[in-house]
Amino acid sequence: MTSKVVFLLLPRLHLLDLAGPAQAFDTAANLGGAYDLRYVAEQVDVPTAQGLPLRAETTWPDLGPDDLVLVPGWRGMASVDDPPLSEMALAALRRHHRAGGTVASVCSGADILGRAGLLDGRRCTTHHDLQQALAERYPKALVQRDVLFTDHDRVVTSAGIASGIDLSLYLIAQRHGPALAARVARSMVVYARRNGEDPQDSVMLRHRSHLSDVVHHVQDLIDAEFASPLPLARLAAHGGVSERTLTRLFVASVGTTPLRYQQTLRLERAEHLIGQGWSIESAARATGFEDARMLRRLRARAG
Repeated sequence: MTSKVVFLLLPRLHLLDLAGPAQAFDTAANLGGAYDLRYVAEQVDVPTAQGLPLRAETTWPDLGPDDLVLVPGWRGMASVDDPPLSEMALAALRRHHRAGGTVASVCSGADILGRAGLLDGRRCTTHHDLQQALAERYPKALVQRDVLFTDHDRVVTSAGIASGIDLSLYLIAQRHGPALAARVARSMVVYARRNGEDPQDSVMLRHRSHLSDVVHHVQDLIDAEFASPLPLARLAAHGGVSERTLTRLFVASVGTTPLRYQQTLRLERAEHLIGQGWSIESAARATGFEDARMLRRLRARAG
């Protein structure tokens, strides 16, 4: 099912606040994720902080629970009604959230969510220079400092400028899994971070901060088929190198061998299934372990 990503554009918006998330979701769509990007504003012509004018639709599309509305930040946050935004637009944000949809913001875009009453009683963040103002303006908001992004009850906020990319990768991973998010990050040539307020760090994202194209290519295969047998010879052929060269490159880039990387992916997925109520035996079978004994040994070792 295709999800709409609706960007609510405000006067003097920062181009990177918009372009970063738009590029991430567009890349995800090109890699198999079902996203339809829309741009709405209260006027057709939208001036930006960097001087490049934009054009947007003035009519909101029909939205459902699987859709996302994202508000990029803008230059200046002088008063509670700067930039101006009609009650109709604020009501649209509230209505979408009440219907089960997700709303998000980058940088000062959090102020719009605050005007809509969506920050009350929820964790949120914004650019470090604006955090105190946001906390004073919306005293019921639970403003978090020193985090890249927060996610509380389908209200997702990120810190300044480039952190909108981190927020977008997180949302893509939530919907499609970390493998697609890692492919998007690699395509965009960015470090695939997932260190918002959540201390959990996906294996697929944690080991993607290197620059070896061969290893990334092999990781794509392992990420997609980690539950299946993957002989080193097949991985080496997939990367176009010898088995010895692949092992050397993999250890240098990832810090572990291809086999151990695959085992770590299996263990992480098995832990997730067990946390959802699966038995150890069922989780072991679903993640490619020959029997539950190996899974038990790995869990004990990790613990």
